[in-house]
Amino acid sequence: MIKYLGSKRALLDPIKAAVRGLLPDGGKVCDLFSGTARVGHALKGEGYRVWSNDLNAYAHALATTYVQADADRWTAPAEQVLAELRRVRPEAGWFTQAFCTDARYVHPDNGARIDAMRDRIEAMGLEPELKAIALVSLMEAADRVDSTAGVQMAYMKRWAPRALKPLELRLPALLPGEGRATQGDAVEIAAEVEADLVYLDPPYNQHSYLGNYHVWESLTLWDRPETYGIANKRIDVRTRKSAFNSRPGIGPALSSVVERLRAPNLIVSFNDEGYLSRDALVEMLSVRGHVHVIDIARPRYVGARIGIHNPKGEKVGSVGRLRNVEHLFVVSDRRLDLPVAA
Repeated sequence: MIKYLGSKRALLDPIKAAVRGLLPDGGKVCDLFSGTARVGHALKGEGYRVWSNDLNAYAHALATTYVQADADRWTAPAEQVLAELRRVRPEAGWFTQAFCTDARYVHPDNGARIDAMRDRIEAMGLEPELKAIALVSLMEAADRVDSTAGVQMAYMKRWAPRALKPLELRLPALLPGEGRATQGDAVEIAAEVEADLVYLDPPYNQHSYLGNYHVWESLTLWDRPETYGIANKRIDVRTRKSAFNSRPGIGPALSSVVERLRAPNLIVSFNDEGYLSRDALVEMLSVRGHVHVIDIARPRYVGARIGIHNPKGEKVGSVGRLRNVEHLFVVSDRRLDLPVAA
């Protein structure tokens, strides 16, 4: 899966353990802020019925691939589509100009491959699951040869060694069985949710996922948007604002989601760099039942460890703390015997 700030790859074991503690016999789980769909994919693999939702188009493609698509139904057709895409002749276009020349996220040789493959995907008239699989294969292939520190706020001064390798399509790790993927605002969709457990991993500070991964949004939508700034962000990064990226907005927004859900169990993932404190979240979630908190110390993302550099590539300022704490708030109407740290 793609490199992702806030990815729960390293937290999957404690998340799965908490879900098993709440739902030992299986059940329906809804992930309202699915991002890379890594959690939904893992829980589908554990046998749970999963509904993954996110507002961004690239995240919806990931959820459609990793949660909704049934491997038994879509693997063979997907292999045929990918085989056809591998035969497409590279041809530079909008993507190459925007993200390889005007900005330098991907080498132009791979940009020409991306342009040609993405045009072919659009022309093929694929069913939603099959189109999502093709898009995710292309997104992940581009991610493996990008020239960033993991977010698309900036790019390397010199090409990263991986950026000089040829782009290679691979079949995503599909799972058998059905799931559900939707694209909607979590605050609006919360009242529609009926599940045995809801997993919430909202944005928690000023960093917008749309701003951090605007290249993938444009690759997915293929709308060739107007862009701005050195990072060549989509112009709608300026207008598609989330209450969860606002210090005054996140509390009311998250509280609204929590209150409207129809589910006996919640797991909320939050970071100690977020706008809400551990105590504030415990207080907010206590209206739903007993709150158990698992604290998990983790290294900060690589960009934070590298530090801040000016346009000349000169390091400015100093790196702050190198670790942070991820909190898992496990909420149930019954007390659970869970660890306090992982």
